[in-house]
Amino acid sequence: MRQKDGSRADSGKNSDGRQKPAAGDRLLSDYLCFAVYSANLAYGRAYKEGLEQLGLTYPQWIVIVLLGEKGEQTVSEIGETMFLESNTLTPVLKKLEAMGYLRRQRDPADERQVRVSLTDAGRKLREKGMQTQLVKSGGLKPDEFTRLQKSIVTLRDNLIKATRGE
Repeated sequence: MRQKDGSRADSGKNSDGRQKPAAGDRLLSDYLCFAVYSANLAYGRAYKEGLEQLGLTYPQWIVIVLLGEKGEQTVSEIGETMFLESNTLTPVLKKLEAMGYLRRQRDPADERQVRVSLTDAGRKLREKGMQTQLVKSGGLKPDEFTRLQKSIVTLRDNLIKATRGE
């Protein structure tokens, strides 16, 4: 539609026919939360093949890495590190135990606590996983990776503090 001066009137649509956002409206691509969410999904796809070779899910792999790094942990310590409730974490641990990669034992000093540690098979699996490059295509230089990782950790920690009212 042409205006009196010969210019086209804005139809409110992009060249591809989609609705243009109103002035001041933020696009989905402008949201940091969406960037983090979609990057997480992309990581999942990038890790998929390597994790399938190990026969693990991503949460299972994180438990293996954590126990290899810190040694024996209680279920609650693992949950705190992974930001998971015990009702979500327990099935992951049971599956890894059934696969022979970890052992769960009641703490003799406090029967309420369950202590978790890697078996020899779990340590070997961690070594095998560390030797495979689970993600090849991040495209970040080492200094960029370090800076981004630290920024994301800061963001996560600030969000946790904000939800706790700190």
